[in-house]
Amino acid sequence: MLARTVVKLFVTIIVLVVAGNAMGQEKLQNYFNDTAEKVKATENPVQKRDLLDKSLQGMSRAVDQVESSVLISKEDRAGLDRLKVGLQDKQDELMGRNGYERVPDSQLNAFANYVVQDMEQADRTITISLVAALLIIIIIILLV
Repeated sequence: MLARTVVKLFVTIIVLVVAGNAMGQEKLQNYFNDTAEKVKATENPVQKRDLLDKSLQGMSRAVDQVESSVLISKEDRAGLDRLKVGLQDKQDELMGRNGYERVPDSQLNAFANYVVQDMEQADRTITISLVAALLIIIIIILLV
């Protein structure tokens, strides 16, 4: 009886962790989806660029703050480092820095979609724990 209860508890914990991790990743994707929708709804290219830049900067700041937490494992730090590099590359491309050609004004909507798609793919290649994902979400909420 005790063994059965322990197994049920273990399975419940696994299900909750998987569901929580999926929810955390979905919230991160929604953050970029919302930005892409705002960019598409804006006519002025300067405002579009500003929206994208602020979104990428906000995510970078959140990742920096999460990385400094004692709750984050070495594996999470490695994943967060890869995420930060990707975010910085996108900022550089958006603004035309560090050898990147600046995204033309006429391509900002497409670039917003690219960022969303790239973050969705990053979910499959960059693994971070539920704790890290939730900390990022909390910090983004506080920054916005």
